[in-house]
Amino acid sequence: MSEFPLPHDHGDSKNLTEIRHELTDAERFDSAAEVFSRLSDPMRVRLFWLLCHSEQCVINIAALLDMSSPAVSHHLRVLSDSRLIVNRRVGKEVYYRVADSELTDLLHKVVERVMEVACPETIPTHETTPEEIARAVHSYLTEHLSERITIEELSREFLMNTTTLKRAFKNVYGTSIALHMKQHRIEAAQAMLTGTRKDISEIAREVGYTSQSRFSEAFREICGVLPTEYRKMNSGKDISKDL
Repeated sequence: MSEFPLPHDHGDSKNLTEIRHELTDAERFDSAAEVFSRLSDPMRVRLFWLLCHSEQCVINIAALLDMSSPAVSHHLRVLSDSRLIVNRRVGKEVYYRVADSELTDLLHKVVERVMEVACPETIPTHETTPEEIARAVHSYLTEHLSERITIEELSREFLMNTTTLKRAFKNVYGTSIALHMKQHRIEAAQAMLTGTRKDISEIAREVGYTSQSRFSEAFREICGVLPTEYRKMNSGKDISKDL
């Protein structure tokens, strides 16, 4: 393929033929421009960023952004038409969140990076890798075993899209957040069953289960026996705590 000739040759025409070929594919650029046009409104960018970190109804979005519900609905329609957000209905209530896709993940990163560059005084100057955030999430969750923390809450706490967070966590720990934390909860329960005289219900609460039956079911799924059976099987071990 011959080089594309320019009216003024400044000696930097290398690869211009390939660049020219890409530029002629107007449809691809039109598609990109259409996506960016959907985020051309500052309020819509704020709304998109909010839904990257939290699933909310129209009333709550309006309160968070100090907007009217009709105005929120308008912006939601624009984002929905571009498939940047999705919704689900629970009874009469409709909840909105960002769509789980490579495009929204990329746009989320772009928005946050642009904000960091444009307003460096309001954003931490250091950069944290997804792997570092995954480890921070792990530490946070293991320190709060008794609490049931949702992926949306983690997303808000650590300022990372839910899809990216789940992917980063799996890359580091080899499994999903839910399964990994279930194993941690059961390990903590095992230690309490053999090391204390706490009731099963109390142990269940301390490792994040409000229902003793669900705790027992999860315990048997991991260990193959019920908590009461596990305690009997290990009753010969010294009990270090008598709480």
